Amino acid sequence: MKKKLLAFVCAAVLGMVSAVIFPTSSFADTGSVRVVFTKGGFIIGVGGGRGVLTFRGHHYPFTASGMSFGATIGASTMELVGHARNLHSPGDLVGTYSAIGAGAALAGGAGGVALQNARGVVLELHGVKVGLELSAAVGGVTITMP
Repeated sequence: MKKKLLAFVCAAVLGMVSAVIFPTSSFADTGSVRVVFTKGGFIIGVGGGRGVLTFRGHHYPFTASGMSFGATIGASTMELVGHARNLHSPGDLVGTYSAIGAGAALAGGAGGVALQNARGVVLELHGVKVGLELSAAVGGVTITMP
């Protein structure tokens, strides 16, 4: 009887020590993103928009603003949908995202973009551009939540 009790106590202590020494990493999840972004410019492009993150059954509104520098001319509106990967909480979406890209839209065109912030959140978005814009620019997007 004492051997069984001692074995049980040793197993319980070993289990608690293992939980402290080898913590599990927190589970990262994926959310859905929908955003409408309007931009325009000549050499320097500026833009902004609004969107919604759907994460674990809840909707979180956000605003996006951005700036690009390079060969940019014209104006366009993009309606983008996609995923936000590597989220632990809705607040992880907040931050500055950067990407280098080139694209064009003449009266409507499809495109996609992948952006990442410092927290490791990756936005994979695709959608349609409406307007007249040509660009080959370095840019960034900043997302804030109310």
